[in-house]
Amino acid sequence: MTEPLYLEETNHRSFEATVERVLDDGRLVLDRTGFYPAGGGQPADHGTIQLDRDVAAEDSLEWPVVDVQKRDTIYHELEGTPPLDELEPGATVVGTLDWDRRYAHMRYHTAQHLLSAHLLEAYDAPTTGNQLYAERARLDCRYDRFESEDLAAIEAAVNERIDDDLPVRWYELDRDVAESQLDAERTRLDLLPDSITEIRIVEIGNEDAPYDRVACAGTHVESTGELAGLEITGRETAGSGEERIRFRLLEA
Repeated sequence: MTEPLYLEETNHRSFEATVERVLDDGRLVLDRTGFYPAGGGQPADHGTIQLDRDVAAEDSLEWPVVDVQKRDTIYHELEGTPPLDELEPGATVVGTLDWDRRYAHMRYHTAQHLLSAHLLEAYDAPTTGNQLYAERARLDCRYDRFESEDLAAIEAAVNERIDDDLPVRWYELDRDVAESQLDAERTRLDLLPDSITEIRIVEIGNEDAPYDRVACAGTHVESTGELAGLEITGRETAGSGEERIRFRLLEA
């Protein structure tokens, strides 16, 4: 099973790894990776994988990473079909993330947490889904309809948390402890397989009284101040009793 470096080393832009498998369709399995696989509304990381024989050489082999998916392990989809005699099990490679893309996803995922926490607290509207992009995002929640004055109040409240420059932390917690301490409506731990006994927690705010504390395997920034500011760009009905809020972040 590939070691997911992205769960702890969120800010690392490159990493070294060993090739475990190269599939005929161009997918690559490494012993460890910093590339985030698509999931939880967060898109997969992109970047490059380079054969670590001489990174300064003109003929050094490098392949773009165009998709990353987690199944039984983590698969890296490379552009084109790599030559198996060059990129083979046991080879050492260097992975380099498209940092602008990754950092944008980190900012938007953190903003989604702030927005979800406020919607639950102020409107009793639990998040039911979300999708992040590099330049925008959307969030679905259980609520009949937000009026324009609601959206203005929501935007102001989230921006207040951004201006507070709250710290963001992540750590693992025993599942039994998580189930006894966390808000079931916010975290939905019941949706996780019973085989998962250690839960990764993302916490925003002071440790003694966090603003938000939820189970999440995504990547995030280390402070809400990095979000710069949030603008709600619109709303629409996403189904019976479901609202969709679209938003974007100001440039950091």
